[in-house]
Amino acid sequence: MGYKVVVVGATGNVGREMLNILDERAFPIEEIAVLASRRSLGTEVSFGDKTLKTKDLATFDFTGWDMALFAIGSEATKEYAPKAASQGCVVIDNSSLYRMDPDVPLVVPEVNADAVLGYTKKNIIANPNCSTAQMVVALKPLHDRAKIKRVVVSTYQSVSGTGKEAIDELWNQTKGMYVPGQEVEPSVYPRQIAFNVIPHIDVFMEDGGTKEEWKMVVETKKILDPAIKLTATCVRVPVFVGHSEALNIEFEDFLDEDEARDILREAPGIMVVDKREDGGYVTPVECVGDFATFISRIRQDSTVENGLNLWCVSDNLRKGAALNAVQIAEVLGQKALKKG
Repeated sequence: MGYKVVVVGATGNVGREMLNILDERAFPIEEIAVLASRRSLGTEVSFGDKTLKTKDLATFDFTGWDMALFAIGSEATKEYAPKAASQGCVVIDNSSLYRMDPDVPLVVPEVNADAVLGYTKKNIIANPNCSTAQMVVALKPLHDRAKIKRVVVSTYQSVSGTGKEAIDELWNQTKGMYVPGQEVEPSVYPRQIAFNVIPHIDVFMEDGGTKEEWKMVVETKKILDPAIKLTATCVRVPVFVGHSEALNIEFEDFLDEDEARDILREAPGIMVVDKREDGGYVTPVECVGDFATFISRIRQDSTVENGLNLWCVSDNLRKGAALNAVQIAEVLGQKALKKG
């Protein structure tokens, strides 16, 4: 017996990826509904070998449905997630709206799967920020061994994290560089993104950091350990899909780089590609379409007593969003709903 599943925002990048991953992982589904806003009503989306037509989110009755994977913005989520939850459907939300709500669990299954059981307070489970998700997958097994004191992270985040318009802007700006008269002025981003990097993601806050950087700090504390100190610099780069992160980690206890490599190789959701030679590492191009979080460049940091550096790469549309949501659904089924 399978689950009755709703995908909300099925016509967007993340919604379509959710459908792909539900099919790829053979998630036990009895019935599936795909929802979108009224302007996308009737748009067809693929689910395995089936073609599904979207229904109207505004009029959909969630009664009798087991779980809904939300891939819409915070404003729409604010209106429709409580409606779904009140009608008995467990919401797995990809927006930032509920992440820091103390009554809503924030879950990365490789890190804190048992937190899913807290869904009963509001019938909602939150998916973390894409840059946080891949990072805590890498940090968790190391933290279990040597206890992390402090993390310094610099991110190199792809334009797909902003959405389809950002992907189009990078593509059109790149083409415009080679075709006189077809230059494209920035509209999605405050500066040109093609052949450039922008040290600014989300809005600026009073302390000079950005909201994206703040999210990484507070979400890591909620998911992994409130005692961890973390500072982040988040940068948008001209890459279509795949987020990269350079991590500097300081531990309470010494952790040898070889042991760290072995620990990460055995950890769930991680693939280590770490050869000290040209090309002996993973870049965003190689991670696209993969479920894994890839770790490379593991090495001792000699400037602190117990430090390591590493490079972390993942498909942000998968582990950073759609895959993590489906994994949450899997854990929810195994630990709570138990129908499949």
